[in-house]
Amino acid sequence: MPFLFTTRTLIDGRLSLTTPEGTRLLLTPAGPAARAWAWSIDFLVWIIFIVVCATALQGKLAQGIFALLLFASYWGYPILCEVYCRGQTLGKRIMGLEVRRANGLPVGWRDSMLRNLMLVADFMPFFYATGLLSMLFDRQFRRLGDIVAGTLVVYRDKPPARRVETEGEAATPLPLPFPLPPQQQRALADLFERESVLPRARLEELGDIAQPLTGATGAASLERLRSFAAGLRL
Repeated sequence: MPFLFTTRTLIDGRLSLTTPEGTRLLLTPAGPAARAWAWSIDFLVWIIFIVVCATALQGKLAQGIFALLLFASYWGYPILCEVYCRGQTLGKRIMGLEVRRANGLPVGWRDSMLRNLMLVADFMPFFYATGLLSMLFDRQFRRLGDIVAGTLVVYRDKPPARRVETEGEAATPLPLPFPLPPQQQRALADLFERESVLPRARLEELGDIAQPLTGATGAASLERLRSFAAGLRL
């Protein structure tokens, strides 16, 4: 099912993807530093595996088996993990990262194989210099493999803690002074779902922007917006 991309990023750096059904996906691209740490952990795990195999396998036949294991583990480990472990290798899991398609869906065999086979190009001319340059010049921190495969490495969101409203925070539902398009109604509802992760100054700035709707500014406008959002939930 196709996804529609918005042309904006949110104020906290997230990408906003909207499905035709109106479902909103918020993805935060991971930068080079976090991805480098994840790669280092995965590489260390692979080295340990290879050392164990080299120690356990002896003899001429074992050398052939070891060569096959060397190839299969290097290329197979990230692909299998990304497909069967929700886009996460061990390193990505530790760093809180995951691989997704550019439309927000989980990666499949084709996507994972393309992005990992392109590691050869990203490595050139030495130690992933091309991949690093690609990430630095791309707004979504994509290396060449991600661009070719149509994938993103993003931070995996933790399930938000359930927010319990206190008596002072409970908003009295109010009807909108005039009809709003469905997209703007969703944006209003999303604002207070994510209120806990936005700075207070930014919230009041959004209240100023909404003055034509609320007839107020700053904190007063924000509280009226809260009441409008409560009214939309009825």
